[in-house]
Amino acid sequence: MKKDVIIVKDLIKRYKKAEVNAVDGVSFSVERGEFFSLLGPNGAGKTTTISILTTTLGKTSGTVKVAGFDIDKKSSNIRNKVGIIFQNPSLDLNLSAEENVRFHAILYGMYPYRPSFRSMPDDYKNRVKELSEVVGISDSLFSPVKSFSGGMKRKLEIVRSLMHEPEILFLDEPTSGLDPLARKNLWEYLKLVRDKHGTTVFLTTHYLDESEGADRVCVINHGKVQFLGSPTSLKKKLGGTKLILDSKDRTNLEKELKVKKIDFEGEGPFKITADQSSMQTLISSIDAKLSLIDIENPTLEEAYIALVGERRENNHA
Repeated sequence: MKKDVIIVKDLIKRYKKAEVNAVDGVSFSVERGEFFSLLGPNGAGKTTTISILTTTLGKTSGTVKVAGFDIDKKSSNIRNKVGIIFQNPSLDLNLSAEENVRFHAILYGMYPYRPSFRSMPDDYKNRVKELSEVVGISDSLFSPVKSFSGGMKRKLEIVRSLMHEPEILFLDEPTSGLDPLARKNLWEYLKLVRDKHGTTVFLTTHYLDESEGADRVCVINHGKVQFLGSPTSLKKKLGGTKLILDSKDRTNLEKELKVKKIDFEGEGPFKITADQSSMQTLISSIDAKLSLIDIENPTLEEAYIALVGERRENNHA
């Protein structure tokens, strides 16, 4: 049985002078090695929640434990167990890329202070080279960060956050500003890290395709949890898989569907909600000559938009 490495119970955060809570009674847990994605529109409370979990922001009330430590009592222990890629860069622009990484590694107690890259141990040099190649900045390791583009700074932050092989990796919009190849390389590397070390990945992102592979997603809106479960179960809330049928004689096909009391959407092609096991039977039962047979699976993005849009309508009702 897997152990929960993040436990959040009745978490509340209210900022000074605010009329409502930014985070309003949020509860969830994350298992060791899980890929967990926190989703929500701007202002929903995502960044506030991840800031509390990473000890960079205090909570108003509730219980939070990360890596087995209470966030109020053992914040320094938590910081040693986690890696963080924040939405906003936190690099020293006057240092080179390698110097930013080296001082980070020294601060985490991975190595004693050394004045140059050349004087660092081989395992440090090899790891920096490996990670910089993964994200594509190996040629710029010794260049000043102030000469970097936004995307290159993002890549450097990724290298820095992975240096100490954290138990839990918090990713707050990690691929924002990255080109498609760098995004692909990063996610392939993160999969390797998870498979090899059992690293827990906690993601917030606007790229919902990045959450398709998550074990579970948690959707928050207006500071409250609106959904918690697998991406598949969220997609099922949208209506699940649809069978798409069409015929050159649409009138005849539509008439047959109605006679056989088969519910459908549209005026052609016709969309019929059906599970995989019943599709063959359904197709076989239709006498009309079909010109199109296709399957439409809802995306996580479609399901998310439907959920968040529905909640907004309910809130305004």
